[in-house]
Amino acid sequence: MSHKLGLDDHFSLSVEALTRVEGEGALHVTVDGGRVTETRLAIYEPPRFFEAFLRGRRYDEPVDITARICGICPVAYQMSAAHAIEDACGVTVGGPIRELRRLLYCGEWIESHVLHVALLHAPDFLGYDSAVHMAAHHRDLVELALRLKKAGNQIVEVVGGRPIHPINVRLGGFYRAPSRAELRALAEPLRRARDDTLTLLAAVSTFDIPDADMDYEFVSLRHPDEYPMNEGRLVSGAGLDIAPAEFGAHIAEIHVPYSTALHGRMIERGDYLVGPLARYSLNHDRLPAAVRQAAADAGLGPECRNIFASILVRCVEVLYAFEEALRIIAGYEPPDRPYVDVPARPGEGHACTEAPRGTLYHRYRLDADGLLTEIQIVPPTAQNQPSIEADLRRLVQQQVDLAGDGLEHEALRHRCEQLIRSYDPCISCSTHFLDLRLTRR
Repeated sequence: MSHKLGLDDHFSLSVEALTRVEGEGALHVTVDGGRVTETRLAIYEPPRFFEAFLRGRRYDEPVDITARICGICPVAYQMSAAHAIEDACGVTVGGPIRELRRLLYCGEWIESHVLHVALLHAPDFLGYDSAVHMAAHHRDLVELALRLKKAGNQIVEVVGGRPIHPINVRLGGFYRAPSRAELRALAEPLRRARDDTLTLLAAVSTFDIPDADMDYEFVSLRHPDEYPMNEGRLVSGAGLDIAPAEFGAHIAEIHVPYSTALHGRMIERGDYLVGPLARYSLNHDRLPAAVRQAAADAGLGPECRNIFASILVRCVEVLYAFEEALRIIAGYEPPDRPYVDVPARPGEGHACTEAPRGTLYHRYRLDADGLLTEIQIVPPTAQNQPSIEADLRRLVQQQVDLAGDGLEHEALRHRCEQLIRSYDPCISCSTHFLDLRLTRR
């Protein structure tokens, strides 16, 4: 039976092991006299040292090595590494190779977003512990999601060589470019999947989404002509407008004593938000008219500030990814060569791309022999950690203020886990997200 927490109590909520998130972490919230006095998202997973063991390696190795940082979004790491090292070497890749890179990114967005939306996040809204439990009563939704994810996998496999940790990506492009016939064979399945995405969006739009608009400073890439994936300037709603090379002048990584993960903060203004809400809100006008209309039909305006509604925005981005993939396939002509040469030279290169969960920054410095001397990788989750803590603090305070005769422990636990899941689609498949313990003093 759920018990209630007295509002005058001094109590702490301790989540010793966060599951269904990428990595290992804990959540600690302290309430004293009805006020939330501390919120800590403590990441205790041992450091993985990717930046350290890349030092001294050849400049063409990070494209493969950094893909192993994440099994759900390896393409984001491959593309960011390739763009940054090409920037250091003074090479810009265009034409059909650039289009193939964008197509590969479409496949990853589809894979990751669908996994999160339908299999990991939807159970929160429908009242189930997992997608397995949900499938007993919503079989059609689960089967729909599996079909959509399969379509994303097919794109990554055809372009990248295999659906997980692609092996066809290299500096300057690809080891092998797919033929027109190979890509056109994807067109009909992708058209069906696009239509299925409208069904998914319509279903998700009926979910009971908590009302929780926040005053975020959104940050994402913005491109002059297209919805951002691989290229663009880094912008925000508060006036940030910089090239990726200026990232370090405006955004700092800060160590906090309770976490092995660095926190990203805007030097001028503090917390900011990257990810689907930021991309959508800063680039709504870059979406095709049909996608904007589908978003409107689902109840979204041109801006969305409710982190719980990110499940809707991810559906919209899946729809866009299918539309963009079909556009690229329809106009595809194989390049004369699948890659351009990238000769090594001393220098420093920077790149930002849009991973499914937000902006990913890479910086590499090369010496005259093409060996890496400095590496910096700033993933989106690190940048969002301060915002997650701030949102949890606001959420718990709001629940305390509205509690009346007491705060239901189980309801608070569920809402906290739902909020954290709203941020991060790189989630494992364990049954419970939070193991919530209550300590009274």
